[in-house]
Amino acid sequence: MKFIGSLSTVLAGALWLIVPVTDAAPITLTIQADKPGAQINPAMWGIFFEDINFGADGGLYAEMVKNRSFEFPDPLMGWIKISPSLAQGELLVRSDDPFDTNNPHYARLVSEGTAPFGLSNEGFRGMGVRKGETYNFSAQIRGVDGSPALRVQLYGGDGSLLDEVKLRNFSSGWQKYMATLHPKDTDAKARLAIVMDGKGIVDVDMVSLFPEHTWKDRPGGLRADMAQSLADMHPGFLRFPGGCIVEGSVLARRYQWKNTLGPVEDRHLLIDRWNYEFQHRPTPDYFQSFGLGFYEYFQLCEDIGAEPLPILNCGMACQFNSGELCPMDQLQPYIQDALDLIEFANGDTNTTWGAKRAALGHPEPFHMKLLGVGNEQWGQQYIDRYTKFAGALKAKYPDIQLVSAAGPDPGDQRFQFAWSKLRALHADIIDEHCYARPEWFFANTHRYDNYDRNGPKVFMGEYAAQSDKVVSVKNRNTLECALAEAAYMTGLERNADVVRMASYAPLFANTEAWQWTPDMIWVNSLNIYETPDYYVQQLFCLNRGDEVLPAQLNGLETSSSGIQNLYAGAVRDEHSGEIILKIVNPDDAAQNVHINLAGAHDISPEATQFVLSGNPNDENSMDQPGRIAPVESKIDNAASDFSCDFPPHSFTVLRIKAQ
Repeated sequence: MKFIGSLSTVLAGALWLIVPVTDAAPITLTIQADKPGAQINPAMWGIFFEDINFGADGGLYAEMVKNRSFEFPDPLMGWIKISPSLAQGELLVRSDDPFDTNNPHYARLVSEGTAPFGLSNEGFRGMGVRKGETYNFSAQIRGVDGSPALRVQLYGGDGSLLDEVKLRNFSSGWQKYMATLHPKDTDAKARLAIVMDGKGIVDVDMVSLFPEHTWKDRPGGLRADMAQSLADMHPGFLRFPGGCIVEGSVLARRYQWKNTLGPVEDRHLLIDRWNYEFQHRPTPDYFQSFGLGFYEYFQLCEDIGAEPLPILNCGMACQFNSGELCPMDQLQPYIQDALDLIEFANGDTNTTWGAKRAALGHPEPFHMKLLGVGNEQWGQQYIDRYTKFAGALKAKYPDIQLVSAAGPDPGDQRFQFAWSKLRALHADIIDEHCYARPEWFFANTHRYDNYDRNGPKVFMGEYAAQSDKVVSVKNRNTLECALAEAAYMTGLERNADVVRMASYAPLFANTEAWQWTPDMIWVNSLNIYETPDYYVQQLFCLNRGDEVLPAQLNGLETSSSGIQNLYAGAVRDEHSGEIILKIVNPDDAAQNVHINLAGAHDISPEATQFVLSGNPNDENSMDQPGRIAPVESKIDNAASDFSCDFPPHSFTVLRIKAQ
């Protein structure tokens, strides 16, 4: 297991271990090791990606130039004209005779040659560059008049020149020109400049700057540290491309997966829903270039060993916005998109969409097993559309498991209506969502204990404890929130026969360009830090187990609001032969727990534990990325009956070798 923690974190964890335990009688935890229960879905714990908080462009997609093809409604957004006082020149945006008709705009630089003249790009809240690394520049350039040269430059945030190269001899037709830049310093706020030397006219389009080191070193690929953070979780699935962006505020702005394939210059720009969703957090420069498209999502799933779970629009725009509906008699193109997606992911290379996948470089199928129909819809209008989708998809692909929606709330009237209808339709998996205060998660660990074992299965597709309230800008990724989620997850795991999948949301956020908080992983142009919530998710992923073991807690104290002073779950890992205990202590005092491993024998006295602990309001940051991180240690007293102390405000995973 890979965990990143500072020495101070380790020392803090050690200090927690010597906190005196409460004088109350010890809690007893009895594990029926010889009476395994439900099998756990190997893909139970996963991740949910949405292009929110600059998660794709300016985030996971490593392109550093914003508005690279001048297609934003304000075509020079992200760009500024460089025109010193002696320069005589003009910067125009044109669309006649373009490089690519799908993205027809380009910049024309007209200079009299009296002084350098050009334009500069700010990137996504700055371009993060590192000394000693290589950055690959490319652009489509056309010489129109004269024989000027272009200087491609990287400037630091303080205005210092980090590197430059010169391009010359431009063709009269569009041609791709490339160069490499090697900044002499590390800078989080660098910018790219393209400056003309000499008299003439030059057209520029599809301006790009990529770090040479991307995930798997793929040109034009993903930001390596962000993708690595996902790989380190070992998630069972990846849900993509998002939630509300799938729906769009209106249907014309919905996510259409076919527009995200092929050469990046052919992919149509789309305004991101989160560009204008919140009056208190407007981001007018938030657009989707789709450089990160469906092929790249499937490829990422394969890279990190995660099941792909794409979500498609079902003919409904976001009901928090327009709620626009595609008429039922016009729904077939939406259904055909779903059928074609299955063929794209799984079809033979002699099929239409299987051949398109092969042409992109992946002749082998992606072995997709899951598909979401709609994101967070509710009401009869959703049931009508889901019914039509399910009929067509199941008729052709009966083995594909369909994920249906139950609205945005985990128990309101919309939720109850959806469940009643989808149960009658024998839906495969129903997607439940919940954003709530930590208290809700602590008090609802038994939520699924009484669900119908023969009904639809559950995908807890979006959940996160909110330290303040939903949509509050004051929400923080505190340890208390992470512990609440961990306690809730013990209940999900205990009911693995009903809850087949679960994922925290949202996944990524840019510290300088976010719309929603809290989020699992925070980034800026150079760095990344994982939150306590991330480590809870990672600990569950890495310690999933194969079957649930019955676990009984006795001696608990429960508050009037239903919050216990300890939570526990147990699973067995068939491969390693270990019993894995997950213990959450949300209390201010350390807890001494008497553990009885009933039915187990040949127990190794040495066991491994991973402890996430601290003060409830602690959180990680760019300055202290490992303030709250798991600490690994050993215990040497494991037995069929033994006692263990669990620190206050902690989540502990204990792995015990036993038969």
